[in-house]
Parts: sequence; structure tokens; C-alpha cells
Amino acid sequence: MAMRPGEIALRAASAVVLAPAAVLGIWAGGLWFLGLMLLACALLAIEWAMMSAASAWRLMAGAVAFGLFAAMISAHVEQLSLALVMLVFCAAAAGLFARSRGQEALDASYGVLYLGWPAVLLIWLRDGTEPSGLAWTVSAFVIAWASDIMAYMVGSLVGGRKLWPRFSPNKTWSGFIGGLAAGTIAGVLLATFLDMGIGPVWGGVLGLAAALATMAGDLWESALKRRYGVKDAGKLIPGHGGLLDRVDGLMFAVVVVACGRLLFVLFGAG
Repeated sequence: MAMRPGEIALRAASAVVLAPAAVLGIWAGGLWFLGLMLLACALLAIEWAMMSAASAWRLMAGAVAFGLFAAMISAHVEQLSLALVMLVFCAAAAGLFARSRGQEALDASYGVLYLGWPAVLLIWLRDGTEPSGLAWTVSAFVIAWASDIMAYMVGSLVGGRKLWPRFSPNKTWSGFIGGLAAGTIAGVLLATFLDMGIGPVWGGVLGLAAALATMAGDLWESALKRRYGVKDAGKLIPGHGGLLDRVDGLMFAVVVVACGRLLFVLFGAG
């Protein structure tokens, strides 16, 4: 698909508006970061409900958001195990509630887990892994953004063979490779200049893994949208669609970066 200057400009303008809010929230941490996450997850719950249960989206959004809030607040008070238990419990509760309202129980339950797992890990990564939590959190965002942007740019400019035409007809192998390269380079640079406690080689490995997760998250959301018969998850962000369209890859990247951080903590490398 050819790159359209107007679309690029609209995407860039949206990024200029949204990026400062994300940067400030990440930098401040604590209650400020929790507040940002609660707001983001409330919007994501609404988008998920409108996509998966359009006829009763308000009720479903409330059920999913309640589960997300309970898990994130548990993670904020440094109770990660409780947060993960809450995710499972609230996913089951959301499913039962959806079923009682004539909706698909699996859609509601999956929404809690799909959105909640990365949200909980992101809060843990930022405030539960100090003194290097800020550096690792920044790395998750930068790697995901670098991979996503470069995949779009390279795919638009170079084009070529489609990556997964059945579910995402606009994504190409050239964009996929460009995204992986950008994520790997970002990982090397971040490990070199930020206090992550790892060297550039491991930074590159982390960047490659997180970039691969970013691409996988983007493709997975494309498959979900195809399942529900929608083009975009929402219309919140001009040029991008919904918030879920913007953070789908980041959600998967956060899981990989958090697992990487945990491994380095356990093996004394961080």
C-alpha cells in the first residue's frame, strides 16, 4: 500500500498529542502512572466491549473495567501475585455476568485477561522493579514504538509480499523485517545509554524479542478485528483508529520486557 502524505501527517499529529502524556506518566510513576493506566484501561474496556458486545457494550465495558481496575490497584500496592489472581477471578466473574446478560462469556473473560495481563506487568515493571524500573519501562515503549513505526514506514515504501493477507492484507514481509531491525537497534542503544543493568548484546536480544512480540500483537489484533467484523477497534485517535489499535503491539512487548526484567533479576544480571 502506497504511503499517503496526509495519512502520515495525521498519524504524526496524533503522536505529538499523545506521546507527552505517556512520557509524563511514565516519568512520574506512582499514583500519576496508575492514574494514566486506569484512564487508558477504561478506554480500552469501552473499545473492547463495543467491538465484542455491541448490543450491550456499556454493561460489558463496566464488567471488564472493574476487573482491570481491581488487578491494577493490586499491582500498584506491590501485590503482584494478588493482581494475577484478581485477573483470573475477575475474568471468570465478567464471563458469568456477560452470560447472564445474553452475551458471550468467553469474550468478556478474554477481554479482562487480554487487556489486564500487560497492564499489571507494566505497573510492576515501572514501580516494582526499582531502581531501574523507569529505564526498563521506557525501553518497552521505545522498542514497541520504533518497531511499529519502522514496520509501517518500510512496508509503505518498499511494499512486496504480504505477511498474513488473510487477516492483515496491508502488512508486508519488508515491514516485518524493518520492524525487527528497528527494535533490535533500539534495544542495543537503550541498554548502552540507560541504566538497565545489561550490556548492549543482551539489549539487542531483548529488543529483537520485544520487536517480534510487537509484530505478533499487531497481527493478533488484526485477527480479532476480523473475527468481530470491524475495521478499527475505535475512533479515538485520528489516523490510528482506537486506542487498542495504537497499543496492540505494545501490550505484547510489555510482557516480553517484563519477563526479560524478571530473568535478569533472578539470575543476578539486573
